[in-house]
Amino acid sequence: MSEMFRITLPDGSVREVAPGTTPADIAAAIGPGLAKAAMAARVDGEVRDIMRPFEGDAQLALITAKDEADALELVRHDYAHILAEAVQALYPGTQITFGPATDDGFYYDVKAPATREPFGMDDLPAIEEKMREIIRADKPLKREVWSREALIEKWRAEGETFKAEWAAELPEGEELTVYWSGGDWLDMCRGPHLASTGKVAADAFKLTRVSGAYWRGDQKNAQLTRIYGTGWLNKKQLDAHLTKLEEAAKRDHRRLGAEMDLFHLQQEAHGSVFWHPKGYLIWRELEAYMRRAIDAAGYREVKTPQVMDARQWEQSGHWGKYRENMFVIPDEVPNVDDEGPIVSDDADWMALKPMNCPAHVLIFRQGIKSYRDLPMRFYENGCCHRNEPHGALHGLMRVRQFTQDDAHIFCREDQIVAEVQAFCELADRIYRDFGFTYSIKLALRPEKRFGSEEMWDKAEAELRDAVVRAGLATEQYGWEELPGEGAFYAPKLEWHLTDAIGRTWQVGTIQSDRVLPERLDASYVAEDGERHRPVMLHRAIFGSYERFIGILIEHFAGRLPVWLAPVQAVVATIVSDADDYAREVAEALKAAGIRTDTDLRNEKINYKVREHSLAKVPNLVVVGKREAEERTVALRVLGGEGQRVMPLDDLVALLSGEATPPDLR
Repeated sequence: MSEMFRITLPDGSVREVAPGTTPADIAAAIGPGLAKAAMAARVDGEVRDIMRPFEGDAQLALITAKDEADALELVRHDYAHILAEAVQALYPGTQITFGPATDDGFYYDVKAPATREPFGMDDLPAIEEKMREIIRADKPLKREVWSREALIEKWRAEGETFKAEWAAELPEGEELTVYWSGGDWLDMCRGPHLASTGKVAADAFKLTRVSGAYWRGDQKNAQLTRIYGTGWLNKKQLDAHLTKLEEAAKRDHRRLGAEMDLFHLQQEAHGSVFWHPKGYLIWRELEAYMRRAIDAAGYREVKTPQVMDARQWEQSGHWGKYRENMFVIPDEVPNVDDEGPIVSDDADWMALKPMNCPAHVLIFRQGIKSYRDLPMRFYENGCCHRNEPHGALHGLMRVRQFTQDDAHIFCREDQIVAEVQAFCELADRIYRDFGFTYSIKLALRPEKRFGSEEMWDKAEAELRDAVVRAGLATEQYGWEELPGEGAFYAPKLEWHLTDAIGRTWQVGTIQSDRVLPERLDASYVAEDGERHRPVMLHRAIFGSYERFIGILIEHFAGRLPVWLAPVQAVVATIVSDADDYAREVAEALKAAGIRTDTDLRNEKINYKVREHSLAKVPNLVVVGKREAEERTVALRVLGGEGQRVMPLDDLVALLSGEATPPDLR
């Protein structure tokens, strides 16, 4: 009799099974309900196919739809492969590359056959219907291990040049697996997958859009088409998500930014924002607000160079680890002749700063610092540049030029917890002023990291203790610890804002750093008379002004709080007889510090109301002949019903209060 395997279940019970037994067999032995519900298995912590046999003694946990995170990852991965199969079935000669699951769905990168144009939106309905056909066929998904040579030969024979290239470059000794869909289609994949195509719901996915992509993300390589979809466990989840997408489309900051005349982007400056006067007013209000906050919190504002020598970036470590994301500049006068290279091979290199931290260390190093000088808090509205791929750029949310509300705190070891606690309390006040709820996450040590276990234990405990002392390590604040999510040199705290339609945005962060002060030789004279390294705390609250403004626009659907609105009131006339009084009202509001425009056009008042509502002006002050005679106004509030008639002085007092920033009330 062959040796039996001992399979331990989550409740501690043990089942002895014969070799060849699968998690599906154990689910069936427990009961028909579980056999039907089980989607995959977690074997010794690794998610695996439910039909993959055990290879020895193991810990087993069966995954069902109740394990939503794992279940969604599985079905989205399957939808991606079904998408690829459908495209190849409909359009023979299509080459497939890769198709991962995403946060709300999946995508697959494909190359259309030479006989047709790249795939577009018009192709999606037919592809969706073919996917449903494959799902209804309930084709079994079977895992096989292939040799490298056999797999490369198959891909080359079928004209799958991208797959063949990838298979040839995988590390020697790595197990190469494929998955068959039925017996007529396969893809190279690590898995895991569900037992069959019918295990995903035919009515719980939708293809949403297409975009251009490059093979392996390199613009020098072949251009592909990326087909996106959203996939869920059931139709109810899909419908809820599509409703959320519709609402998100209404709030899209790019559309609202154009309608409100706030900013624009264009190809002549990829990833850099052209701020219009109204948009820059929002920026200036945020900048003034943040300056008041950091001044009160004991920070000192600095300004550092945009361009620094490559040797400085080498010393900080960025040149070696981050150079692909940097804009580099030759340090020489370019050749202006028509012939010859613009730059010689002998040029020294400089780079636009992708971050502010090395420059802040250089400021700290100027002069001798004593332990009594610490903590030192340097703040900068620091403009940075990062060489993001064109395809990754997205409105204000992902840009190449951005300004951070960036600060670095240089402190002693015994000051870390108090400084992080103070930052937690500062961030709490600021996010509340903007009407956000948030959750705090502690990102713990990753698998690949610098430093000893003792150092990581200490650094993680410092951040954890600070949040506890601030009273924020509670369910109310979504406190959670995220294993493996920290930076390679330090753990970090993250603030995730929740917007009006339930989306989350990671913005604020603070992390301790003992590496950069060492690399750049920062030190202070301690009480013992010896030189010691300060700990450097990297922190931001907005993250970047560009992205935070984008989040604000979408959170408020363009209806910004009065204090942030570029135009806080428009005085509009019903008849031309009220023009002089309208000007008087506008001057009174401006004198009170309220950003006010007038609309004296010979248009019907309903037309004016509609136009200024689309521009998201929070207050429309309507005046006619009666209001002029009685020295009153009729106030219409954006999003409200009807109007309120009041004396001019009352209007000025009301709007003055609303236009005051929350920290000054």
